[in-house]
Amino acid sequence: MKKKYVYFVPPLIGLVLFAGVYWKFAAAHEQREANMRTTMIKAREEKIRAENILKKKAVEDALVQQEIRKKQKAEKETKELEERDRRERAALAMANARDTATRKVAEVRRLEKQVEDAKKEIARVEQEKKASLDEQAFIRVYVQKAEANQKGLAAVLQKIEAADRAAEEAARAAAAAAAAAAKKK
Repeated sequence: MKKKYVYFVPPLIGLVLFAGVYWKFAAAHEQREANMRTTMIKAREEKIRAENILKKKAVEDALVQQEIRKKQKAEKETKELEERDRRERAALAMANARDTATRKVAEVRRLEKQVEDAKKEIARVEQEKKASLDEQAFIRVYVQKAEANQKGLAAVLQKIEAADRAAEEAARAAAAAAAAAAKKK
């Protein structure tokens, strides 16, 4: 039998040792596990608290950043609106300048045409004036010739009248001489 106890004793000793270690471990294990659980819960709570603080800080930072972005967006929109207004005013000013330039060019052309027409009118009036002066000079000469002709005709008429009177007197004198000769006879 000696050989049989070799098979049972070491496992029994091992079982007794295991039971003692297990019992010691089991008694302290619950306490360690409770302590570990408490430590883990505290660590988790600390971690959650830290995460909550970080999240709260992140939310606050996000809100601050959101306010900054809102301000920047409002400033950007204001600048864009001002820039758009400035560009529109510039476009209107450019269109007005272009319209004014077009009107001025048209006015210059119209005035140049009026100047050309006025020059032509002046040249025509000058020609009419020259023709009128030439006509006046011709009429003066004609009037002088006509007056000289009239004087000449008046002198001829006077000569004719004088000749008619002289012929009348000669005819009276001849009639008186014929009547005196007829009376003498």
